[in-house]
Formats: sequence, C-alpha cells, structure tokens
Amino acid sequence: MAEDGITDYHQAKRKAARQLGLPEHTALPDNVEIETELRAYRSLFQEEGHAELIQALRHAALELLDLLAQFQPYLTGSVLDGTAGEHSKIDILLFADSAKEVEIFLLNHAIDVRHVESRNERVEAVLLIETDTADANLVVLPPQQERVNLKHRDGRQRERIRADALRALLAE
Repeated sequence: MAEDGITDYHQAKRKAARQLGLPEHTALPDNVEIETELRAYRSLFQEEGHAELIQALRHAALELLDLLAQFQPYLTGSVLDGTAGEHSKIDILLFADSAKEVEIFLLNHAIDVRHVESRNERVEAVLLIETDTADANLVVLPPQQERVNLKHRDGRQRERIRADALRALLAE
C-alpha cells in the first residue's frame, strides 16, 4: 500500500497473500492492523516527505470543501487520518438530492467528472475529479444520510470533519 499506491485494503491483502504464496483462505490481518503497520512503515521509511504530502493533500481537500460548501461536505479517509500516500485520493462526502445536481455544479465550474462504481447501496454516486494536487472521490449521499454514522467494513466508525475543523487541523 505504501509503495504501490493500493488504497483498497482487501485488494492489498490478497496481493500480499499471493506474493507470499499463502493459500487462498488464509486468515489475514484486519484493516486496523494494516493501518497501524502502514503508519509504522511510513514513519520509518517515508517520514521525511510524508508530513508535507499530507499537508498538501489536506490543503487541496480544504479548497474542495470550500468550493462544495453547498453540499455539506466532509473530509474522510486516508487524507484525514494521515495514512495517505502519493497515489491516494481525497475522499469527500457530499449530501445532495441527486448526483446530477453535483455534476451540474462541477461542470459549471469547468471541472471534469467521471462516475466510479460504489460498493455501498446507500451511496447515490461516486464522482471522480482531478485537481492539480490530487484526485478526489466525491461520495454523494442523500441529505437524510448526513446524520448517519458511516462505518468502515470492519465496523469502526468512519471519521469525518468539516472545513472549519480541517482549518484548525492545518493550523496545528
């Protein structure tokens, strides 16, 4: 994940198991264990540029949160938790009546958008946009989902913050 830019935990586990020649149904570490080891790896081998990368990605995320303010955006994912690498995407949750509304907004701001397949039935759409700094996944949810605590596959609550909290984090 740290070297190849894989961001999907399941895909990374399967690739590692194949490379190690492990049987297909071998018990693999959970996402929390992988995240812990990813942090340890980055602190040992990528510490020098990693803090700057996270800061740059968070600044890019803040610009997007400000731009998309009318959709009650939240930053979530690896950019927020500090595990992002150079190939990571910024993950932003948006709340809108329809994905079309967000698409039209982006097109009116001359931002190209592509649809990405979502594995979550509650998600209206996942829109991929490219910025000069990083790509971003815009996860569009219905407005009534804003108060729902989204969870990771392993059951942990997904952290998320608004623009003002991200500004405070960047000021630290």
